[in-house]
Amino acid sequence: MGLLQVIIEDFQTVKRNDPALNSKFELFFNYPGVWALFFYRVAHLFYQKGFKLIARFISAVGQFLTNVDIHPGAKIGRRVFIDHAMGVVIGETAEVGNDVLIYQQVTLGGVSLSKGKRHPTIEDGVTIGAGAKVLGNIRVGKEAKIGANSVVIKDVAPESTAVGIPAHVTKRIDNKEPLKHNIMPDIDKDLFHYLIERIELLESAIESGKIDREKEEELKRRHKMYIDTMK
Repeated sequence: MGLLQVIIEDFQTVKRNDPALNSKFELFFNYPGVWALFFYRVAHLFYQKGFKLIARFISAVGQFLTNVDIHPGAKIGRRVFIDHAMGVVIGETAEVGNDVLIYQQVTLGGVSLSKGKRHPTIEDGVTIGAGAKVLGNIRVGKEAKIGANSVVIKDVAPESTAVGIPAHVTKRIDNKEPLKHNIMPDIDKDLFHYLIERIELLESAIESGKIDREKEEELKRRHKMYIDTMK
């Protein structure tokens, strides 16, 4: 697919993904994310052909106009949607697959000053919530979700969820609709509730001289589920 077709597809992706879009006027004047991709696509073409100074100049113009910093050396697939887009940073060796949804203030950054691959690889269909930081040469698997404001510093398995600082990677138990990235497991809260209920069960057993077997089995089941999600 040629550059023009990819750019047209970028604009069409906004129409498919944002229910707030009401007109073509809004598309052209109120969506910095699609324009950031436009400048990136052009700059990346020059970068690939060895005209790196021109590529960086085009990239700088795009950054000034959109407040989105995408290095022209990054590799970004098709139908990527950067919603709201303000403050998004994508580093030089980052790789972003197809159908990825990125919200504002997201950083795909590096943690090393050495040359070579130092930014994350984001596979197809990933959703990255607002403010999330995905750092280093790690891989976020297909259809995974990154919770808002999470800091991800290790690999995320396909179809799983990463939440927290640093992010805990859990098995995916939520829906398949990418926009509903607010439905995330709260690992710390679940563990806190489990510990309280375990203490209450033990106190009751000490006072009464017998243990509630039904409650005991329920807590065992929840403990096993917690451990399994953290694997």
